Amino acid sequence: MSKVILFNKPYGVLSQFSSQEGQKTLAEYIDVADVYAAGRLDKDSEGLLVLTDDGKLQNTIASPKHKMTKSYWVQVEGVPDDVALNALRRGVELKDGWTKPARVRLINTPNLWPRKPPIRERKSIPTSWLEITIKEGRNRQVRRMTAAVGYPTLRLVRYSVGNWTIEGVESGSYIRLDA
Repeated sequence: MSKVILFNKPYGVLSQFSSQEGQKTLAEYIDVADVYAAGRLDKDSEGLLVLTDDGKLQNTIASPKHKMTKSYWVQVEGVPDDVALNALRRGVELKDGWTKPARVRLINTPNLWPRKPPIRERKSIPTSWLEITIKEGRNRQVRRMTAAVGYPTLRLVRYSVGNWTIEGVESGSYIRLDA
């Protein structure tokens, strides 16, 4: 039976178990042997990280050829207009090529834990939240997408991977499923 861990990764934690620079890692939060992250989540990003001991499942989650969806709640600087939202929906050009179309919608501010440290907010510029669902997983892709349409990401939380979500998993905690 495979081990599957759903971890709600806090801001500032590396998506690996070891660090040579003394940074926070998964080892400080997860005490389950022989599991590895299926995909990555940037140190500056928060939310769902799936870990498993099953190499085939790990490949299914992480490989773009399997097209497993990943949904993100993204706080951006400003309020994106229809032109920006439609560009994200069609795909945007990044330095490493065009992104595939994404599902994008404006959402109300989600009920999240406080981020430590808090994001930088400017009183003269409002912020808004988007839900962005992609089937790719390029390096810092969502951040680069929002920046490409003129709305830089301030906070990024991965809400789901496939059918798994962070619902009921506190920041810095995990639940174990047996697949």
